[in-house]
Amino acid sequence: MTEPLPSLFDGITINDERDEGRLNKQLDAVRTAMLRSPEWWTLAALAGTTRYPEASVSARLRDLRKPKFGGYTVERKYVERGLWAYRVTR
Repeated sequence: MTEPLPSLFDGITINDERDEGRLNKQLDAVRTAMLRSPEWWTLAALAGTTRYPEASVSARLRDLRKPKFGGYTVERKYVERGLWAYRVTR
């Protein structure tokens, strides 16, 4: 019997069969939007563009930093009153 492939996504609540396809789609949407435009994005703006919740967008930005997802540089800057903006570079 062959061993299952390791999960790409981390977390104790991740179920590969249930979640991996959805998370891959989210990751692709966030990466595509961020690389298409070098502007700074708030989570709200990125959520509006990708149509995924802000919490999911934030998690996918964290994933993009990981070597297994490309090891992108995810910069952030403080905007105001707890609001942050992000941009992704190679």
